[in-house]
Amino acid sequence: MDLFRASLQHVHNVSVLLVFLCLVSSAHAQSNSSAPDLVLAGQVTGSQDKTHFEVPFEVPANVHRISVDFDYTGKDEKTVLNLGIADPERFRGTSGGNKSHFTISETDATPSYLPGLIPRGQWKLLIAVPNIRPQSSSAYHAEIRFNARAEDRGFSVAPLAEGTHWYRGDLHMHTAHSDGSCMSQSGKRAPCPVFLTAQKAAERGLDFIAITDHNTDSHYDEMRELQPYFDRLLLIPGREITTFWGHFNIFGVTQFIDYRVVERGGLSVDDVVKDVVAKGGIASVNHADSPGGEVCMGCAWEPPVPVNMSEFTGIEVINGGRLMLSSADVWEKQLRAGLRLTAIGGSDNHNAPADAAQAGAIGYPTTVVDARELSVTAILDGIRAGHVFIDLTASHDKLLELDVRDGSSEARMGDSLAIRSGEVVKIELHVVACPQAAVHLLVDGKDREPSAPMPAAGGDETLKTTWTSDGGRHWIRAEVRDSAGKLLLLGNPVYINFAAR
Repeated sequence: MDLFRASLQHVHNVSVLLVFLCLVSSAHAQSNSSAPDLVLAGQVTGSQDKTHFEVPFEVPANVHRISVDFDYTGKDEKTVLNLGIADPERFRGTSGGNKSHFTISETDATPSYLPGLIPRGQWKLLIAVPNIRPQSSSAYHAEIRFNARAEDRGFSVAPLAEGTHWYRGDLHMHTAHSDGSCMSQSGKRAPCPVFLTAQKAAERGLDFIAITDHNTDSHYDEMRELQPYFDRLLLIPGREITTFWGHFNIFGVTQFIDYRVVERGGLSVDDVVKDVVAKGGIASVNHADSPGGEVCMGCAWEPPVPVNMSEFTGIEVINGGRLMLSSADVWEKQLRAGLRLTAIGGSDNHNAPADAAQAGAIGYPTTVVDARELSVTAILDGIRAGHVFIDLTASHDKLLELDVRDGSSEARMGDSLAIRSGEVVKIELHVVACPQAAVHLLVDGKDREPSAPMPAAGGDETLKTTWTSDGGRHWIRAEVRDSAGKLLLLGNPVYINFAAR
């Protein structure tokens, strides 16, 4: 017998209006609009006190996520309506009266609900009435959205912080959902829970993290549970796509991505990245200069066939890992080819509680992004734009800003300028919290000759210089090094005479 058939006798007591605003026939039909795809509305009367009833609705094909917003009147009269949901085959959860919004997808769901396949057919809202007074009436209103983009790309539909700032984060880390491990309560090596990664990142003062377990999406369900608790730490959906010929991170996608790249005749890196971009995400090559072979199988970036690097957004130029690996040469090769790929960093953490002195500790390095707000969309947009520098010291206050001006035109890190031959541009560097350091201005990856590095002796320095264009294509960026020459901050370029992205 259907688990819910017995409750159908109560349905005739409810006046239910189903208003079909727009049923999508494809997962790609969803726009960024907040308008619901379906509205369910009805009345509950006093005669239904302490009963259950169902409100059916149809889910079309090609839906991978359902989001529900539910409200009702009469709360001032102590009316209580509790909410749940069932798909055509099984119960998918109930949150009682503690949630007015929930989402369910193939990979993740709001706590109280079960992730999994979203079958087409008749679903049912399950409404229980713990209390309604005999003479009372309550109007309920449920908005149903299919494939809500905001929830496909992150775990919070609202920004965690407003305003344009430099936000600090770690874009490469692993947990129990792949090969992350740490010491258990009894001192044994054990798979490391997602919570410990978020907790340590919060302790280190980070604004955002991307947990990038290898090829899987199983960690997203836990991340959706954790996000409301970590309401000052943005959790960005991430995955490390691990192939036999190189690794790359993807960000801002919760849907399944096929990772099974083959040498020839099947799925290619280009195919995977195009799928990521089509779903609204970005991709970045990881630890390109890592040792390969049996030392680190598949870690070196050596695809068996040429890759269209223009589909990528960035390159992990600094990987915390075992030895703070730099892949700047691979990045600069792409810049020489005319591509504008953003340099980012990541700790490649595999042990959440690792002390700051240990290799691969969370936040070492930190990727610092100038973004309009603390949201997944804004952070990814900042990375796309190249408004990024890497802080190898995991500080809370170091700052590197680069501005290049030509008359009335101005560009900052990640931006481009068209400069004719013979024109002189003004360059301004702003460096904070790097006492006794030296600022290196690099043109096309090399220290500009004949200038020596510029000293940044104080805590807040603005340094100025000029550069004369020869009309060619160049990139200008800055690095900050300590008195021993150790790299502290690595900035992204201002692009001169590059093609548009």
